Amino acid sequence: MDILITNDDGYQAKGIRILTEIMCQFGSLTVIAPKKHQSGMSMAVSLGLKQIAHKDLDFKEVEEKTWNTGRLPDQYRDNVKWSYLDATPASCVKFGLNTVFEKKFPDVVVSGINHGSNASTASCYSGTLGAAQEAALNGIPAIGVSLSTLNPDADFSAIGKYFPDIFRMIMSNLPEKRGIYYNVNFPDIPAERIKGIRTGFQGMGRWVREFKHWDPDVYRHLGITPELLGQSSHPATEPGEDLYMMVGEYVDDPENTHRSDHWIMKDGYISIVAHNIDTTDYGEVERLASLGFDKDFK
Repeated sequence: MDILITNDDGYQAKGIRILTEIMCQFGSLTVIAPKKHQSGMSMAVSLGLKQIAHKDLDFKEVEEKTWNTGRLPDQYRDNVKWSYLDATPASCVKFGLNTVFEKKFPDVVVSGINHGSNASTASCYSGTLGAAQEAALNGIPAIGVSLSTLNPDADFSAIGKYFPDIFRMIMSNLPEKRGIYYNVNFPDIPAERIKGIRTGFQGMGRWVREFKHWDPDVYRHLGITPELLGQSSHPATEPGEDLYMMVGEYVDDPENTHRSDHWIMKDGYISIVAHNIDTTDYGEVERLASLGFDKDFK
């Protein structure tokens, strides 16, 4: 099986290193990940004539530059090829499909493991899922995987334990319909406390109080640095500029049920939501037609 791997936290993140260690048992992996942090990019691409840097990484560079998780699996050296692209997650998928996989597309694209939940309306902004969308747009099965914590040194052992079987189940039961991609979210709890797996729906909600004055203490509280996000600890400003940062508080929609993905995780389960690249609301189209929106101009 040929598998394309990417993420939105950048090629040096722990999550993508763990994902490659999990997935190398399934076949040959091609990793094309962003050079820098690209969270919140959704399906954005690097348009125009902008110069985009790409670099293949040898095995020594992978060991030195990606997150050190200890000894790599024996089959890793021969089965995994790493590179980075200074672009968005969706662009990383595009690049792979136009270079390595130009003659034959990969069997599946797996994006992650994301540091942070991509449940509920976070899925609308997610660069992790933007990469999966790009794959789905090209008719390739795709899975986005996330862990509900921003900790850069998160414990991914639950994903290591349960995701291989989830992957097998998805790949053994792919639909005939094209354009499907799967959003898999793990709660940030020990593996032994996870109750099981639940299929569900995208929850609804919104963020409020989203902008605050820039404060480096917020980064320290989260255990990260601005540099990890491709930023500077001492950003330069022009006269009259104020610095803000986007954080916010999530407000749950009161109509959500326990089949909503973020509630599934709160209940101690792994959530799986199937999305479609076709975002048409067919019921609303029919309603508009019934109201006389279809007209001929004479």
